[in-house]
Amino acid sequence: MTDEQTPGPESTPDLRTRLQRTRRRLARAEQRLEARTAQLEKVQAELERLRTFTLDVFPDHPVPPGLTARLTAIRDEHLTFLTGEQLGSLVTCVLETEASGREGILVEAGTAQGGSAIAMALAKDPSRPLKVYDVFGMIPPPSEADGPDVLQRYEKITAGKARGLAEDQEYYGYRDDLLGEVAASFARHGVPTEEHRVALVQGLFQDTITGDEPIALAHVDGDWYESTMTCLTRLAPRLVPGGRIVVDDYYTWSGCRTAVDEYFADRPEFRVEMRAKVHVIRRPS
Repeated sequence: MTDEQTPGPESTPDLRTRLQRTRRRLARAEQRLEARTAQLEKVQAELERLRTFTLDVFPDHPVPPGLTARLTAIRDEHLTFLTGEQLGSLVTCVLETEASGREGILVEAGTAQGGSAIAMALAKDPSRPLKVYDVFGMIPPPSEADGPDVLQRYEKITAGKARGLAEDQEYYGYRDDLLGEVAASFARHGVPTEEHRVALVQGLFQDTITGDEPIALAHVDGDWYESTMTCLTRLAPRLVPGGRIVVDDYYTWSGCRTAVDEYFADRPEFRVEMRAKVHVIRRPS
């Protein structure tokens, strides 16, 4: 037998056997992956149903039909990212606050086009102050504490590729007078700011969220890590017993989620409820 005819360390039959075994192992691994993927999809579907179910925070304080129609009008104008159910859930928190007689102002930090703040104003007692904080312009940049999801979103915004709430609508951060537009929307929907004790406060959260007034309810829509952390640091200590913060973006942006998890990790005076939106409640003293 010549050198060219001499079999190598492993004969062809051995290689075929090993290849067949490898293929079988790969097939079994693919089956396990498919099973786990199906299980994950099932869990995700169950979680989505649970989040929808937990929108009903205060079933004893339903939204009156007349107010429901006004919330629909807000959404018809594409003034909020919230679904109808999510907007109604936020409104029930305002209604419960008024029914409880709980002291304190209302706050929205991050209002975009003002839709959810208008809903809160419609539901509150006209004598209770509502402070609405926003840059009313281009969203501030994220930080190193934010994840790739946030960085990709911000890159899209700054590249001029973001769209508004409707497909043919300009992204609100590109507009020249968003503050004026939001004020006009309040008036158009029946809650002119001066008559209903609504203050639209323009600027970065770290510059504008100040004061020591007690807070009964806050809706925080800060998107990124630093803005959310600033809101929590400035607002949570001022919550009255039974008062709550509704965090909009916990399930949407990694930076917001990290800020919430970090801030409330060692603060037993607060109870965190993982609902359709994360709710944080100050426990009774």
